Amino acid sequence: MSSQKKCPDCGSLEIVEDSHYAQNQLVCANCGFILTEGLLTTTFADEEHLQEVAYSRSTGQSEQLSRCVQRGIRRVRDLCKVLRLPSPFEDTAISYYQQAMKCPCFAFVSLEKKEMIVGCCVFVTCRQRNWPLTMGTICLLLYADKELFATTYLRFLKELALDVPALSLIDLVKTHLNSFKLFQTSASIPTKFLEDKEQLVARTVQMVELASETWLVTGRHPIPIMTASAFLAWQSLRPVDRLTCTLSQFCKLAGMDTPRPAHQRLKELHSILLQMASQLGWLRVLKVDRKTVAKYIGDLLRHRRVLLQAAFRIVDTVEACDLESSAAAAPPQLTEEGAAAVATASLAGEKRKRSRERLPLLPPCVLNPAKKLRAADPGPESSAITGDEPISDSEIEQYIRTPEEKEMFSKAQACLRHPPCCK
Repeated sequence: MSSQKKCPDCGSLEIVEDSHYAQNQLVCANCGFILTEGLLTTTFADEEHLQEVAYSRSTGQSEQLSRCVQRGIRRVRDLCKVLRLPSPFEDTAISYYQQAMKCPCFAFVSLEKKEMIVGCCVFVTCRQRNWPLTMGTICLLLYADKELFATTYLRFLKELALDVPALSLIDLVKTHLNSFKLFQTSASIPTKFLEDKEQLVARTVQMVELASETWLVTGRHPIPIMTASAFLAWQSLRPVDRLTCTLSQFCKLAGMDTPRPAHQRLKELHSILLQMASQLGWLRVLKVDRKTVAKYIGDLLRHRRVLLQAAFRIVDTVEACDLESSAAAAPPQLTEEGAAAVATASLAGEKRKRSRERLPLLPPCVLNPAKKLRAADPGPESSAITGDEPISDSEIEQYIRTPEEKEMFSKAQACLRHPPCCK
């Protein structure tokens, strides 16, 4: 009986053998305490050396998440809940965060950058699943700097080798307008400024499509162009009460900050609309300008394809028509070359007047190229040339080309060194 084993936990003598995964183990029948456990060969690190390990060490789950990673995962979940994302989005974002924390470049970054990595995980997840979300929204929720977030985002994509599809501009418009405060009655917003959400979204989408067809969206940040389009759409739905409202006032009513380039995008949209309006005869009589063109946006958008073609096709036909009319009006005694010269001269006089009204349909970067910085102009004293400036021999040699000139220059130098009078 002395050889009989006793449970060290409860003191019971009821020790039985139990086969677990084809491995015999001694287990206490009273409390379930395992006295001896079998040995397993597993996919643990020791398997590389063909070593047997105990079952308690064979699960591969010995690694525990650090407190920093756990805190980051909670932040990812909180951000997903704020954005009301589906549960599969949350799981994917958490997976991206765990992968990012294993990268050496993200392991020891500051808390501010780790917070941005949380935003990058959620942002990439939404973009991959075609969920409309902007960087501005993420930065607003995380109180993050946009430039730093963009830099972190590009590094995040590179380290994790992720492919993010382009977001549909139309879906982005719908998401952007959801944050506007113009759809619900409020004490701070007059009744005449309230608008139906579906009507405003539909009209804004048409304005953004017009901007896309006229090169105003290409290579630009989408938020300013969407803001300007929403402003014009909002004015056009009730122009009598809203024409006096400015873009800044509109953004304040909507509860958003005015993007800096939005005023420039609004100016460009006004130019496109005025060119389209010039093709309608009844609008030419009314003398439409930037302040009143919003009244007729509905008609212009209804026939935008025809009006765009007519507005920008005139640039190609104006010169030909003027050339023919000028040639026909030329004196009969002139030859064909003389008539063409007269037509060209008369065309040059009228070209400047019409160029302001009828511009070709080109990207704004081509129509208004960025000005190059010029070198500082020299002062009047330094720019004056007297002819007495010293010239070095190396500068003279730069202008010598033929062998005869070189020989003459050598003789002149020799005469200077040894004048004839010294001989």
